[in-house]
Amino acid sequence: MSASGGNKAIIAAMLANAGIAVTKFIAFVFSGSSSMLAESVHSLADTGNQLLLLLGGRKAKKQATADHPFGFGRERYVYAFVVSIILFSIGGVFSIYEGIDKLRHPHELEVPWLPIVVLLIAIVLESFSFRTAIQESNHVRGKQGWVDFIRHSKAPELPVVLLEDFAALVGLVLALVGVSMTILTGDSVWDAVGTLGIGVLLVLVAIVLGIETKSLLVGEGASAADTAAIRDAINARPEVEALIHMKTLYLGPAELLVGAKVAFARSRKLSDVATSINELEAAVRAAVPVARVIYIEPDVYLAPNAANPSTDSFVIKAAD
Repeated sequence: MSASGGNKAIIAAMLANAGIAVTKFIAFVFSGSSSMLAESVHSLADTGNQLLLLLGGRKAKKQATADHPFGFGRERYVYAFVVSIILFSIGGVFSIYEGIDKLRHPHELEVPWLPIVVLLIAIVLESFSFRTAIQESNHVRGKQGWVDFIRHSKAPELPVVLLEDFAALVGLVLALVGVSMTILTGDSVWDAVGTLGIGVLLVLVAIVLGIETKSLLVGEGASAADTAAIRDAINARPEVEALIHMKTLYLGPAELLVGAKVAFARSRKLSDVATSINELEAAVRAAVPVARVIYIEPDVYLAPNAANPSTDSFVIKAAD
């Protein structure tokens, strides 16, 4: 993912949410709408989330140290996971609490037209933010569907902003329906129902974000396409007898670690093997540019048999 593209989407969402949060809170103060309060807290939480994503991107750029020899690329995953927790706790749980409280202690809306105007303006502003996130995502998602892009993206920022903006738009519609029905029927239960709907929506989005970022934190390998490209790049070299074993791991959104055990002919000199390894690393990086950390272990290929079982069960023979 382009860092500038991700930051552009984050900044657009942050500016929109900051302005919307202030406007919604003013509307809540004058109208007393619980939907407006839930939405103002939602936008405030989103603004804080975008700041956290920017902070995570900044910290991920720190140089590797002795204590962190592979760098700090996963800082971006950590902050994305924190965002999902904040969205759940501050946005979702608070909205559900406020909706239940409004059901128990209903009160009429004051200045009923104000929430409607604010919500319509917020929908327009949030739509611009959502459009920016979609445009930036289209630059990197290729032919993937939206669900696949959110599930398989190694850079968390755009999926997080996409889901936040989508939840914000749906939440605004729920708030608009709740406030409108309250005005039409005179029953503030509708406002409380809209607030509960916002809370449930935020909790669901937070759970999805938490699951996806947890997977990145635990450690994900290269995609099937990149794995095949790396395998083919190694096997294409004439001096390679077999790719015995290979593992990959993302150290950060833009840094893939590749470890491979490669079989060479027994008769090759050590200096020739060293030269071949350097050429293999260059070939892998050319095939998959994100593969920046590569360790290749030279070995001699022994066909597995009953007397000499192989510990490496996944053997990939080089092409003839």
